[in-house]
Amino acid sequence: MNFLDLGDIPHLQEAIAVIGYPQGGDNISITKGVVSRVEPTQYAHGACQLMAIQIDAAINPGNSGGPAIMGDKVVGVAFQNLSGAENIGYIIPVPVIKHFIAGVEDVGKYIGFCSLGVSCQSTENSQIRNHFQMLPEMTGVLVNRINPLSDAYNILKKDDIILAFDEVPIANDGTIPFRNRERITFDHLASMKKPNETALIRVLRDGKELEFNIMLRPLQALVPVHQFDRLPSYYIFAGLVFVPLTQPYLHEYGDDWYNTSPRRLCERALRELPQKPGEQLVVLSQVLMDDINAGYERLAELQVKKVNGVVVENLKHLCRLVESFDGKSLRFDLDDERVIVLDYNMAKVATSKILKRHRIPAVMSLDLADG
Repeated sequence: MNFLDLGDIPHLQEAIAVIGYPQGGDNISITKGVVSRVEPTQYAHGACQLMAIQIDAAINPGNSGGPAIMGDKVVGVAFQNLSGAENIGYIIPVPVIKHFIAGVEDVGKYIGFCSLGVSCQSTENSQIRNHFQMLPEMTGVLVNRINPLSDAYNILKKDDIILAFDEVPIANDGTIPFRNRERITFDHLASMKKPNETALIRVLRDGKELEFNIMLRPLQALVPVHQFDRLPSYYIFAGLVFVPLTQPYLHEYGDDWYNTSPRRLCERALRELPQKPGEQLVVLSQVLMDDINAGYERLAELQVKKVNGVVVENLKHLCRLVESFDGKSLRFDLDDERVIVLDYNMAKVATSKILKRHRIPAVMSLDLADG
């Protein structure tokens, strides 16, 4: 078989054929469509904003991973559609594919796409531009929040106006020029950087223009959005099941998880930023009933803040604090000012009983045992 070469990003209205094995039959399926948009889109599987090509060809379950072909070249990979809409499908364009492959070849594994680590808002309102002393010819976006784990955290400041990224001027709506008369958000430039590569950022601060070289890296969220190819982490003590908070955990509350999951956990998952590397929000996910934990079952789904007065950094830290304890009374401080107190020696004995009763082979997941 002859392999196909990778092509370029197709232009609007160009015809593309999508090949795959979607539901509805066993043979190969070829659907045709035209390009209607090229812009950064939320990737449902990877949970990040990357460039995507929108086409009107039908992309159904089974098409994912199939090539999108124009002429004799592959111009993308089919990967998702828009639910509730008719014939709106998306393909991953060649620049994103090449960036992913190059990253895996360099490091040996996928580590994510780079980010500047800032949250910005548009400056389309003339009053906000005047307030921040932008001259009539200036355009840019206003910095709202900066990820504490990003290199930008110690360089940029809240209320900076980002005017340009690598000498490319940023419009008031956050877009940059892309091909003929098309525009795309400036996040695309950051996502196409290699890890630890620098970008030249021009900002307006207190009426003065400044330039900074900022290193870009993939940044992890405080609450992971996905956990692909990874077994869940857990630690059980006295029937208390501790897990790190993840969005897949919240998704267990159903399709309407945003409204049905615990409100505080949901808000933290969507809005809070990590303050230090390796930080996790640890949750008491459930209580396996036993005399040792009677009365504590109502405290499930609360975040664990402290163990014996020590602030919990992540699940491995909590596990270490409990396992290395040598006193009599063990105390957990939870969200909402709730408290759990256990007799340590009795709890150790009860843990073995509870695991045996529920046919649970280990007190903790492999990733905690390995550490």
